[in-house]
Amino acid sequence: MKIILMSDSHGRNHLIDEIMEKHKDADAFLHCGDIECDEYVYPNMRIVRGNNDYYADFPEKMKLKMGPFRVLMLHSHLCYARDRLTYLSKMAKEEGCDTVFFGHTHVACDKVVNGIRLINPGSLYYSRDGRPISYCIIIVDTDMHVEFKFAPFE
Repeated sequence: MKIILMSDSHGRNHLIDEIMEKHKDADAFLHCGDIECDEYVYPNMRIVRGNNDYYADFPEKMKLKMGPFRVLMLHSHLCYARDRLTYLSKMAKEEGCDTVFFGHTHVACDKVVNGIRLINPGSLYYSRDGRPISYCIIIVDTDMHVEFKFAPFE
């Protein structure tokens, strides 16, 4: 299963369109919030609400089953900033999940905290860690393989 994970595009739909065109073979397109467009623009994309998604009716979080993995997807703007990763790992355990896809920080990461895998694809607008904008490709089989793609996207 091939999943394209994005976040924090902040209305830069041309970048989303470019990524979707590049990965027509993807089984799913997911967005971790702050897409800043109406829900009808990407009807086949699973999207959660970010702190800048004022007008669309996206859910705050969603649970997804991906092969052997149970994924909690959310934007993370309501999490404690100082200890966000610990908070997310606790939330995942409470939701019965072993993986979290999240956005809001504009920083790409793939870490394990308290036994929970935490994946942030970074941002498609204004990266906050000095690296270029990014998204990630996730391949799920018996494991979950994550590959970050940084601009310029090839």
